[in-house]
Amino acid sequence: MVVASPAPIQTEQIRDIELPIIDLLAERSQVSKLLVKACEEFGFFKVINHGIPDETITKIEEESFKFFAKPASDKQQAGPADPYGYGSKNIGFNGDIGQVEYLLLRTNPLSISHKSKCISNHPNKFSFAVIGYIEEVRKLACQILDLIAEGLWVPDTPVFSRLISDIDSDSLLRLNHYPPFNPKNNGDRSATSFHHQIGFGEHTDPQILTILRSNGVQGLQISLEEGVWVPVSPYPTTAFCVNVGDLLQAMTNGRFLSVRHRAIVNSHKSRLSIAYFGAPSLCSIISCLPKLATIQKPPLYRSFTWAEFKRATYSRQLGESRLNLFSTFDDVENGE
Repeated sequence: MVVASPAPIQTEQIRDIELPIIDLLAERSQVSKLLVKACEEFGFFKVINHGIPDETITKIEEESFKFFAKPASDKQQAGPADPYGYGSKNIGFNGDIGQVEYLLLRTNPLSISHKSKCISNHPNKFSFAVIGYIEEVRKLACQILDLIAEGLWVPDTPVFSRLISDIDSDSLLRLNHYPPFNPKNNGDRSATSFHHQIGFGEHTDPQILTILRSNGVQGLQISLEEGVWVPVSPYPTTAFCVNVGDLLQAMTNGRFLSVRHRAIVNSHKSRLSIAYFGAPSLCSIISCLPKLATIQKPPLYRSFTWAEFKRATYSRQLGESRLNLFSTFDDVENGE
């Protein structure tokens, strides 16, 4: 893994590729096909005409900026991240760092209402904004997952969405704030450092599907091949960015890609990103869908629970692979 550091690996290349932009109001069967194609080729795509009201987005962005504008001592009252709560620069428990401060929240309304008391001077307003936003992005995630299932011709259409709509879903909401980075104020005047300060190091998302919203400031980059990074344009600003998680890669037998990505700090503007991570309940069993396994292509991963996979995630650094720990090829090699 590349632990977040002021300068990137010198052999990195930057390549411009436009991610697919999918109109969810287009003809349904065509949308399903486009979603499947995007998940196979990029692992990332954007959706427009998603149905989430502007007011819902504005409210959570306003509440987020209010929190991050507080003095550091006030923000620390919502931390330290365990992993839930407020964190600054330290990401997780295994030494990863980045130029980011964040709030990591469970999506359970009772948990949000309780946590909001140490986050906001107006906890009811904060919790109302967050809970309302989560309801909308969860619906969007379920809609996308159902369309994907249709595109794969899976008989049980809600096979993916049912996992995150479960009352015991372990889904998360993460509010990330990347303040502008000025190398002159950090003792590093190199041009390389100026353009490539890492806000959040390279990683894949362990859950099923991620729905990402940003405030129109560029910073997200994805890696479709080793050493090559593709900046993701924040436009259109009305769009949501969606990406495949590790669990969806496992369930589709590697047909869909859980792609490495990272966040680069902007030198002039603050960047706010809001990520909804759709996850199943801890006891949910994740396995390859029968329709997607054949004699020619048997399951790439053994069955596992989300609790097992989550433990593997939290026991490793940000950029380390987790899926290879559950590879069936290892079982064959070990005679299992």
